[in-house]
Amino acid sequence: MSARIGVITFPGTLDDVDAARAARLAGAEAVSLWHADEDLKQVDAVVVPGGFSYGDYLRTGAISALAPVMRSVIDAAHKGMPVLGICNGFQILTEAHLLPGALTRNQGLHFHCVDTHLVVENNTTAWTNTCSAGEKIYIPSKHGEGRFQADAGTVEKLEGEGRVVFRYTENFNGSVNGIAGISNETGRVVGLMPHPEHAVETLTGPSVDGLKLFVSAIGSIAA
Repeated sequence: MSARIGVITFPGTLDDVDAARAARLAGAEAVSLWHADEDLKQVDAVVVPGGFSYGDYLRTGAISALAPVMRSVIDAAHKGMPVLGICNGFQILTEAHLLPGALTRNQGLHFHCVDTHLVVENNTTAWTNTCSAGEKIYIPSKHGEGRFQADAGTVEKLEGEGRVVFRYTENFNGSVNGIAGISNETGRVVGLMPHPEHAVETLTGPSVDGLKLFVSAIGSIAA
């Protein structure tokens, strides 16, 4: 029986179809989840995809973090379900307090749309266990508010506990310590700003490096 990976759609979500395709290419069954529905449909993992949920009103991810489906995701995450937040999904996970810190306006206040190399700093999470430590993956990045910020104590804790999962090789948005992605204490919840779901086929992406995250999740579910 294949793993079931749920992909949430909020008003303004753009990358849910891409995330679902990535899950299918990795060998999972992709399950659509609606923001107003608390039912997670017995999925084994959840992807909170990118886009501009609720038009980024109030703060990026702030309204979506209060959606009925997120109440169920928060509860499931606390019980150990793997959860991946991509771009706006990362912002939603910080607003839902599943991950620490905040994503603020890029330095220079510019929207960046580039293919970028990330260093895999932690390959023991539920979403990176098929990567090698120190490996560089090449995936697209597209955001205007992706500058990771946190107080000094939180950053020290993330670094000291190995919870920095991805780091930019070119820190174009000004994130503290070049942080591109982090995890929670268990390594089951991961958020990153760049888009692995756009790097799963050579026809449409700069590489297939992003597929490793979804394959990793399937392995974590099986384990």
